[in-house]
Amino acid sequence: QVQLVESGGGLVQPGGSLRLSCAASGFNLEYYGIGWFRQAPGKEREEVSCISPSDGNTEYADSVKGRFTVSRDNARNVVYLQMNSLKPDDTAVYYCATKQCGLIIVPPGGYVEVWGQGTLVTVSS
Repeated sequence: QVQLVESGGGLVQPGGSLRLSCAASGFNLEYYGIGWFRQAPGKEREEVSCISPSDGNTEYADSVKGRFTVSRDNARNVVYLQMNSLKPDDTAVYYCATKQCGLIIVPPGGYVEVWGQGTLVTVSS
């Protein structure tokens, strides 16, 4: 029952916004960095962002800097990706996953690697 579930994807026009959610069950996100990844048709997977545990420091790919914001709500066991000023090139399946970025915290039960199932974001007129 250890899993991550993404939600919030859909069809949006260029310049629009979406907020993706990454909800954890079976483990505590408080101790984990969470990365957001995307894979567009015909392209390799790329890392979009990562948010560290505890202090919430963030990293962004150059392609999304200034447009995307990652945040976390440890009390609700959820990480968010706010996407603004969306472009057609942002079209991809977006995934969240546990990732060791920033501050390293040892989870009580040991580190687990978990990927979500992905949510499709389509940016098109």
